[in-house]
Amino acid sequence: MSAEQLQSSEEGQKDRVLSLNELAYQRFKQALITLAYRPGDYLNTAQIMADLALGRTPINQAIHRLAGEGLLQVIPRKGVMVSPLSIDDALELVEVRLANESLCVRLACHRITDADIAELRALNERIAIASEDHDRYGLLLLDQQFHQRLATIAGNSRLEDILSVINAQAQRFWATTLSRESHIHEVIAEHNAIIDGLVARDVGAAETAVRAHILSFRGALLA
Repeated sequence: MSAEQLQSSEEGQKDRVLSLNELAYQRFKQALITLAYRPGDYLNTAQIMADLALGRTPINQAIHRLAGEGLLQVIPRKGVMVSPLSIDDALELVEVRLANESLCVRLACHRITDADIAELRALNERIAIASEDHDRYGLLLLDQQFHQRLATIAGNSRLEDILSVINAQAQRFWATTLSRESHIHEVIAEHNAIIDGLVARDVGAAETAVRAHILSFRGALLA
């Protein structure tokens, strides 16, 4: 094998490892935010490997990454625990969301395109359909996509990374409120209000709408 072929083979293997690591991270994260793994549960690495159909190395990489994001806790001599949910954590999260998501929509107002607006509308319509179908898993994933899309539209990569972590943590709390159908209808209406503010490029209206959405989340948790 020539030096060029060896280098190409090594690069391809590296890309595959990175791809598997990212796949493990995404699958594991989705399982956590949809509460497939319950808060406070201890997890067995072998069982996670079987559940996610991935090997030990990418799973271990995902564990360390998700622990850094606060979704898992690595307990010495005990193993890996799904981070518990507490109302104090939720209220702190609300404060962080108010600051960062307000900034997100302020930036998005200046950068959003007609294509972005159409995508947000489509996502919210899919959320409504998932609600009618009582598709809890679909609701959670679509809501995550909606908020992550807003973060992308804002056009600030550092803020997008921050919001990715915040939104994943918020999703686990929101999953506990989904038994109340009226709250889901409120969420859909709140999303539409955010979109309307962005359509008008009205920073004040968009920020007011996103703050109302986050405070509604807070109210649902306290209820």
